[in-house]
Amino acid sequence: MTAIELSKDSTMNIPQVSLDIYLKDPDSTEAHNEAVGAAESLILTGAVVVRDCRAPKEANDRFIDLFEDYFAQEKDVLKQDERPEIGYQVGVTLENTEKPKCGSDDECLAVISALKEDQRPLDISGHGADPKCRFFHRMSIPPPSDTIFPATSAPNVVPEAFKDDWTERVTEWGTFMKQSVEGVAMMVAQGLGLHRRTFIDAGKYGSHLLAPTATDLTKYGQRDTIFAGFHTDLNFLTIHGQSRYPGLHVWARNVGEKIPVKIPEGCLLVQAGKQLEWITGGYIKAGYHEVVCTDATLAAMNRRKTAFPQRPLIRISSTFFWHLSPDHLLVPIPGLQACAEAQFGPQKDYGEMLVGNQVLQELGLIALFEDK
Repeated sequence: MTAIELSKDSTMNIPQVSLDIYLKDPDSTEAHNEAVGAAESLILTGAVVVRDCRAPKEANDRFIDLFEDYFAQEKDVLKQDERPEIGYQVGVTLENTEKPKCGSDDECLAVISALKEDQRPLDISGHGADPKCRFFHRMSIPPPSDTIFPATSAPNVVPEAFKDDWTERVTEWGTFMKQSVEGVAMMVAQGLGLHRRTFIDAGKYGSHLLAPTATDLTKYGQRDTIFAGFHTDLNFLTIHGQSRYPGLHVWARNVGEKIPVKIPEGCLLVQAGKQLEWITGGYIKAGYHEVVCTDATLAAMNRRKTAFPQRPLIRISSTFFWHLSPDHLLVPIPGLQACAEAQFGPQKDYGEMLVGNQVLQELGLIALFEDK
């Protein structure tokens, strides 16, 4: 396994690759170039923009409309959809519940302090829990009966007011995002010199979660309000469709500067999570990001209020978390760890851990799970 020859580009852009080209003929030279481009982008920036003509904007719009209506319900109604006993891993998580890990994690705080002052995220030291809400809908194959993580088989929550067609409406866009992120997983494996199904097979029973996030802009739509504090995702790959309101920033490994994310029409954004960092021995790092209220957010709010005055003023992220299987052993692939050390110097000792235990550990760090 040889290291990817990394480009010297230090501009604040997230590279774009084409799943359309890759899927047409994965064995072609053109597809190989797209695969290497996807891997390089994740190595350098922790993210990659992906063009996929199979994911229509209209489906994303229907998805966002649905969750604007869902989160516009009264808090007492929403609370019926909570499942705290399984770490909120299906159903709703209400505002001021999830805490950004970086508020107390030494490794994360060291990353922040190493950044130039004008490139640091908004200060989360006294932030507490995020004001965002979230809804998890599992879109995975149930693991074998001998799994030691039965919580990953918990049934999905169907909200009472939407029960007639909830699953159909939710999974329409979720299916598009899942097929896109799995296409990226194949591209990245191939780009890293692995068999293209390496990650797909390792995630066969992953607890894949359709995970829209909601922030009530009538309550929290003030400049510099932190919607989601600086953090990385605990899963393998995260994919986002377009939101109606800007505010997402990512930090690129190659430049150490924050990048305001703007997803082009017809594209999705994919970010690396902790499971991918672990399995590559640090060759790909989980991407740091935050969501905050910016001038661009406020401008979008004003446009939306004028154009659609009767619609809920709620920021919905169109998000999907793709996981490795809970019983899969997380351990760095030796060749990739060697590439990481050759290009970036010594890496931390990742050790080994089952994915299910890694998820439980991370959930505890963000206040979503307490081991009794």
